[in-house]
Amino acid sequence: MGRKTLRLRLAGPMQSWGTSSRFTRRATDAVPSKSGVLGMLAAAKGVRRTEPLTELLDVRFGVRTDQPGTLLRDFQTTRPLDDPAANATLAERFYLSDAIFLAAVEGDADLIDGLADALRRPRFQLFLGRRSCPPSDKVLLDAVALPLEEAIAGQPWLARAHHRRRSPRRVDLEIVRDAGTGEQGDAVQDVPVSFDPRHRRYEWRQVVHDRIVVDNPESRLPHHDPFAAFEV
Repeated sequence: MGRKTLRLRLAGPMQSWGTSSRFTRRATDAVPSKSGVLGMLAAAKGVRRTEPLTELLDVRFGVRTDQPGTLLRDFQTTRPLDDPAANATLAERFYLSDAIFLAAVEGDADLIDGLADALRRPRFQLFLGRRSCPPSDKVLLDAVALPLEEAIAGQPWLARAHHRRRSPRRVDLEIVRDAGTGEQGDAVQDVPVSFDPRHRRYEWRQVVHDRIVVDNPESRLPHHDPFAAFEV
């Protein structure tokens, strides 16, 4: 049957991927969360929050930061609609502005092909972490018969032209992915066992950090050779 990897382009004016948000302060991680991306895939398939996510829990996940964007902080006030006299509550929310990520999901080939079909015709609206953050472009890139690591490394850089021009001639792209067999990583509570609003549950996963270097011929920054001073 084999395995395949789904590649996604996550781009929009704003994104927000919180794994530790509490009460009136809603933070965002620097990269998309596994729970957030799996929630988006479940929405594409038409899975409701109260339904089980069994078939999605065994996939491997990774994300590459192609354009990190900037952190945006927003203050909001909230008041119950049924009590106009109630005191307003100040809420603080954080977003990533103008960011682009490559996300990859590896799993059984039939499952990945089904997810690709669902993204072409999503049942529910897709969001980049929060309902106020719709994607600006088509999310699905492709589904390839490659392991997660090769699928991430083989995808061309997704940054926009304005970001490429402001970047150096060689660019480090950070990768955060699920640890493979025998690898040790950092523990993150980011596996969605249930999205049911009455009893949300998240399990832990191990993540490792990689980097790849890509050439950037579109750079407009002055070229600097760090070894030139040592030439004779």
